[in-house]
Amino acid sequence: MAVKEILTVPNPILKQVSKPVDGVDEDVRNLMDDMLDSMYAADGIGLAAVQIGVPKRVIVMDLDWGKEDGKRNPRYFVNPVLSDPSENTLPYEEGCLSVPSYFDEVERPDRIQIDYLDYDGKPRTEIAEGMFAVCIQHEMDHLEGVLFIDHLSRLKRQRAVQKVKKFVKQREQDDAA
Repeated sequence: MAVKEILTVPNPILKQVSKPVDGVDEDVRNLMDDMLDSMYAADGIGLAAVQIGVPKRVIVMDLDWGKEDGKRNPRYFVNPVLSDPSENTLPYEEGCLSVPSYFDEVERPDRIQIDYLDYDGKPRTEIAEGMFAVCIQHEMDHLEGVLFIDHLSRLKRQRAVQKVKKFVKQREQDDAA
């Protein structure tokens, strides 16, 4: 298991549509383990494989991460498919490890069905609601080459990219010092 670099906008790899995997094997489980380590190291709650430069339809998530009890509850989604979105939407202020230091409100369905393979390759179906629904839709967007800022106006999107470029440049300067 290893912590991988998380790509940031405007890296063109983030705009790639991810490819399905043939099944869950040792390589896919190692990828998911690396993704989880990378997500935890960056204090995130969700990560798509494309965010570490691997355009495969794989997502990891832990909505309990960062809570006071310190417990982890990792979730793994291979070849996820969303269906049956609710007509009700939920506005939520989103952030993204690939768009560090920028947050904005995005409106998404508050309930959605997800079909996927789990860490062991077993097919699963469940209903995602609330924060889980928001997070899985955010991560699914990554698999389609869409960032949460793509849901915003052009002006807000441009501001976000500029803010990230400035943030990354400052972080690189701080790391070099």
